[in-house]
Amino acid sequence: MSFKSLALAGATTLMMFAPVYADETSGDIMIKDAYARSSTAKSTSGAAFMVVVNTGTSDDRMIDARTDISKRTELHTHIEDSNGVMNMVHVEEGFVIPAGGMHMLERGSDHVMLMGLTDPLVQDETITLILTFEHAGEVTVEVPVDLTRKPKKMSH
Repeated sequence: MSFKSLALAGATTLMMFAPVYADETSGDIMIKDAYARSSTAKSTSGAAFMVVVNTGTSDDRMIDARTDISKRTELHTHIEDSNGVMNMVHVEEGFVIPAGGMHMLERGSDHVMLMGLTDPLVQDETITLILTFEHAGEVTVEVPVDLTRKPKKMSH
């Protein structure tokens, strides 16, 4: 492998683990690649997605989220019923963030649900989201609104 290829691979790896905003860390928790969206300008609900990284040596758990732009904010996931229909459900126990690992909050999976939006989500504006963790406490995240982002393709 040439030096140029090695340097490019190293830089790419480092960029994957760099936080989007430096002040979106608390203790061992780091939030990366956060964005929020709603399906239409008139939607009364939206969602926030991100990668939650735990650089610590013990598991943590995201147990709550809140924002002033929605009447209710909940941690949600999708579960398939016996008929193969995906249903969105509130995850009251929250999401485990493994020690030395990460947890993806992404479309069609775990996410932060924003219900009863008080104002529409507007492209390129930001919303403030406060995430609560069992051990790390509160992490305030400035989340950009990105209504045009497409879901990443799943690879098997």
